[in-house]
Amino acid sequence: MEVFWNTIADYNAATWPFQIAFVVIAAVLTLLLYFRPSRGVRIAMKVFMAVLNFWIAAVYYMIYCEPREYHDMLALFWVVMGCIWIYDLAVKHASLARTGHHTWLALLLFLMPLLYPLFSLAMGRTFPMMTSPVMPCSVVVFTIGLMVAFSERVNMILAMMLCHWAFIGLSKVYFFGIPEDYLMACSVVPALYFFLREYIASVGNHGVSKPSPRVLRALLLVLCLIVALIFIYTLCRQLELFIDM
Repeated sequence: MEVFWNTIADYNAATWPFQIAFVVIAAVLTLLLYFRPSRGVRIAMKVFMAVLNFWIAAVYYMIYCEPREYHDMLALFWVVMGCIWIYDLAVKHASLARTGHHTWLALLLFLMPLLYPLFSLAMGRTFPMMTSPVMPCSVVVFTIGLMVAFSERVNMILAMMLCHWAFIGLSKVYFFGIPEDYLMACSVVPALYFFLREYIASVGNHGVSKPSPRVLRALLLVLCLIVALIFIYTLCRQLELFIDM
């Protein structure tokens, strides 16, 4: 746990000006996608997301998280996600046109990376040993928000990788004492439901779905409810442990 938090402190202390720049660029591009969408803005956002993913891989994991075990494998995970954005840019997938769906969920997800440092402060942590808006989990939340708000056709490979990361992040609550990651894990549940529901609908429109789309939607709802209950239980357990301390 000490190594984990020391690497975070080193990263924040050395890169906070860059993190502020990333946050400002992300905010500007997101607002432009909402109010002044254009082909150039969409390309700029895809390039930005690729750079952001490569930053997490190269700077966060390969440089500042080098003392951690398996940092290189985690870096590879983020390189792959960065390459997915480059691929989308090349083949013009994930157009980033505003969907008009789930507006409040998207807004909450966009704001959530800014809640990470506030959550850390509420837990009694101080800079630089605290979570920040440009760390893997906060970037995952922002990316999911981007897909909810602007992807009419969700890239399911990217969506599954993001959800996979979020579920794994739940373990850090126990192993590294980082309850901030409940923000990410809980945000994934409704996003996962919407992503898969739309995928089921698209498959059903082609008449190749067995079982039927109605059955698949029901199974998906049950699955998401079970996951949500598990998260609620683990959160309650964590709160009990925190109170006992």
